[in-house]
Amino acid sequence: MFTTGALAAAPAQAATKPTITAKGGYLMNGATGKTLFTKSADTKRLTASTTKIMTAKVVLTQSNLNLDAKVTIKKEVSDYIVSRGASSARLIVGDKVTVRQLLYGLMLPSGCDAAMALADKFGTGSTVKARTKNFIAKMNKKAEQLGMENTHFDSFDGISNGSNYSTPRDLTKLARSAMKHSTFKTVVKTKSYTAKTITKTGATRTMAPWTNTNTLLGWNGTLGIKTGSGAEAKYCLVFAATKNGESVIGTVLTASNATNRTSDVKKLINYGYAAIS
Repeated sequence: MFTTGALAAAPAQAATKPTITAKGGYLMNGATGKTLFTKSADTKRLTASTTKIMTAKVVLTQSNLNLDAKVTIKKEVSDYIVSRGASSARLIVGDKVTVRQLLYGLMLPSGCDAAMALADKFGTGSTVKARTKNFIAKMNKKAEQLGMENTHFDSFDGISNGSNYSTPRDLTKLARSAMKHSTFKTVVKTKSYTAKTITKTGATRTMAPWTNTNTLLGWNGTLGIKTGSGAEAKYCLVFAATKNGESVIGTVLTASNATNRTSDVKKLINYGYAAIS
């Protein structure tokens, strides 16, 4: 004899765990923090520009933060971008840019120039080198506070100097924490942003629009968060999505190409919704 309750609990009702091509992946229930999916979730890997989530997190947790404070773009920033062949928000030396604008330049076009300008502004020390080094130390302190046990940063932008790594689980912890900041959440879900900066002469410069590198925005409730790519890191994405009151946050690291990265994330978001409901 079957009881009526037995049929309702049949395993066929459970969401089928997806197979992803990325070497590492992690998914959690955004509301509860409960783990929904793991694949080599605690294996240390290069993080590429997903590192910039921590750059933003450290900035947004500064005491007495003024998002409208102006930062003058230094020649050192331009020199750094050129020397590293880094992704850029095309900031211009001598322009005054607000902290808020720098956060958009950091997270949308993945500007390493914006990252350095923020690290220089919010680090302490007597030189640019000292200040940016101090800022990286703040990033590592914050990682420790968040319980990111398998994470170490050696750069403010993800261009590794040999010791910049994290895991899918740790980056998802960071993402969940960062998404509690309303400014961060607003920035990362923005598809395009046009900054008006102040030039050396005091004129207003309208920058070319910054377009978000995250092409998944808006798909099935996707709210962010940050892409990353590099010769060694391959393709990464830290993501968050909310639909019908259900929230998922996750990370894929070391996908072989952008197409596979997108496919992996879509699978995880769909699975997450099904697993929660």
